[in-house]
Order: sequence, then C-alpha cells, then structure tokens
Amino acid sequence: MSKTDFTDLDGKVLRTFLTILEESSVSKAADRLGVTQSAISHTLAKLRQVLGDPLFVRSGQGLTPTERALALKEPVQRVLDGMRALTDERPFDPQAEEISIQIATNDMPRELLFPPLLHALRAEGVRLRLGFIPSGVPDPDLLRSDRCQLMLTPLPPDGPDIFQKRVLISPLMIFYDAQQRTPPENWQGYCQTEHVEVRFADGRSSRAVMRGVDQNQIRPPTVTLPHFNAIPSFVIGSDLISTDTALMKRGPLAALDCAPLPFKCDPVSIYMVWHQRTANDPAHRWLRGRIEAIAATLQD
Repeated sequence: MSKTDFTDLDGKVLRTFLTILEESSVSKAADRLGVTQSAISHTLAKLRQVLGDPLFVRSGQGLTPTERALALKEPVQRVLDGMRALTDERPFDPQAEEISIQIATNDMPRELLFPPLLHALRAEGVRLRLGFIPSGVPDPDLLRSDRCQLMLTPLPPDGPDIFQKRVLISPLMIFYDAQQRTPPENWQGYCQTEHVEVRFADGRSSRAVMRGVDQNQIRPPTVTLPHFNAIPSFVIGSDLISTDTALMKRGPLAALDCAPLPFKCDPVSIYMVWHQRTANDPAHRWLRGRIEAIAATLQD
C-alpha cells in the first residue's frame, strides 16, 4: 500500500494551491505565478494525492473548489505566514537577493513612484521584480490573501492586521483644456460643469477623496472611465473638466491645464499599506523605506 507523505507539501505547493483557489483557473494561476499550465496541473495532482480530495472540480470555463479546499484556505495561509516569519531576522543585502513584490495601486502612484525607484535600484545592482494590479477602492483581503504585498491608495483599508503610513499629500485641482474653456470660478459654477470621472470596478467613484463638500450638489458625470490615463483623451478639445490631485499633473494628466478648486476642500493623502506578515521582513522594510524616499522628493 502506498503511503502519502505530508512533507511533499512545501511552500511552493501551498502557494500554488492558494493561487488556484483565488483565480479559479489553472491557466490564470500559471500566468500569475509565471509558470506553465502543466506545472500547475502537476502540482495540483500532487495536492490531490496527498490530501485525498479532488480539491477543485471543473465548472464551465473555470474550477469550483470543494468544501475541503475552502476549509483549507485559512490554515494554508497561516502555514505560509509562519514559514515567511522564519526569515524575518535574516541578514539582508539588497544586492544579494532578488526582491519580488506585487503592488495594488492606481495610475498616479504607479507612474510617479515606481519608474524612478526601479531605475535607481537597477543602477545599484538590485534585482527588483514589480507586478501591479489596480486597487480602485482597495479591499484588505487583497493583502490578507497575499494577492499583493503593498498598496498605495488615498483610501486605505482598516484592520488590526493592516499597517499604513502616509507618504504623499496633495491638494485637489481642476484639470481642463485652456484652449476650450476657463475653469469654474465658484462652487455653483463647478457644480454645473460637465465632469469626467473615474469609476472603479466595485462601482465606487474617484470622487470619494473629496472631503468637506456636499457632493450631492455636483452634476452627475458626463463620462465615467475605468482609469485615470484615459481622462486627457476626453478632456482635450472639450469643455469637460476632471477633479484630481495636483500630483496628477506630473503623471497621467500632464497634458492638461490645471487650476485650484474655487472652494475649500481638504487635500488628499496617499498611504502606503501593508499586512502584518510583511511588517518585519527585512527586504520589505528596506523597500518601503526606498519608496518613502522617492515620495519625499515629489513633495519638495
């Protein structure tokens, strides 16, 4: 009689299990992990043998987890977190190991912070691998599930296992095409102007960062878009406006003219957010410090 060996369940196998569980697809899990579909299928076969359960059954174009697979999600994550914690006090030399991180952020923090960070670290001989997913209005489960290890957002999620630190602060501005119009001169004019607005996948609006004003008085947007990079194409050549942080002028909205809001509104803070599992990891601590240093140069 063959006997299964629980030691076959190493960290890579467990990480693959969680990725299949999150993606409900062998092909999507392979893309996310950067391996072939056959490698994922081989790992899944090993898991099924060791755990004595099919774990996933085919359903339409995807995979549906069994009750056993769903029950294993939190225990497996705890095991991986424990394995990660074993390396928290290791000596760390940035030139001696590759650093890989998945980041949830929207257009502006991604384009302002990370190209200069990558260029600087490559010049220093640091091997850095960056992956990005859109954050929208971020869900803390992105961090808890290890789908990403860092967020940059003006709307940080909360929780006892979630850490945050403000890295940027910027006033809101009106972006427009000066060849087509002048900016609104007062609150009433602003409310009556046609707007372009970003709306995230969960249905919430980029307008959520506007604090201290009655947004119910503002005209509904004429155009809603999935990301900030698309705004200039709609504003240029029209009388539309967009309301975004002044830092956008150095990033996705560089092609547009901008002017201060004609009413009082709180500035927007951008926070760096991470989960407790990476709080003490020396590589992550070092990388967060480098991101803070880049952010500081943008506030000068």
